[in-house]
Amino acid sequence: MLRPAAYAERDLILPWRNHPSVRAISLTTHEIRPEEHAAWWEKNWTNVLIYEDEGTPAGVVIFNGETWSFYLDSEGLGRRMLPAWMRLEKEAIEYAFGTLGLQRLDGETLEENKQVLALHRRFGFRETRRYERSVDGIMKTVVVTERGKDD
Repeated sequence: MLRPAAYAERDLILPWRNHPSVRAISLTTHEIRPEEHAAWWEKNWTNVLIYEDEGTPAGVVIFNGETWSFYLDSEGLGRRMLPAWMRLEKEAIEYAFGTLGLQRLDGETLEENKQVLALHRRFGFRETRRYERSVDGIMKTVVVTERGKDD
């Protein structure tokens, strides 16, 4: 289930974002300090949704206009990670095109994150372009994907 984040959940999600497996596949990989997270939260928390797995908060979906991103509680989900990824993606798409009324949904994924790119393809996203970006001083390829409401 996806639901709007509560303001008080700010500190709940920081350990998920700072988990090494999440940072390794993110466009920014440094460990986010609490004060940096607090500043980001103040500006963005109303665009954050919490994904619940069997009633327990277990992930985050962030919408920024027609662009979305997500991450999960890698530690807490353990072996339930793949089913959670699939449910989160399905629910995020429904939320984007239903609740938000979007006509298009875009995302950016590092080329090396093959699992998420495969998941996006499974849910009807198609690659629209690639570009190079510096991540911790190393140039990496970013894959931009898009899905229309009727795709």
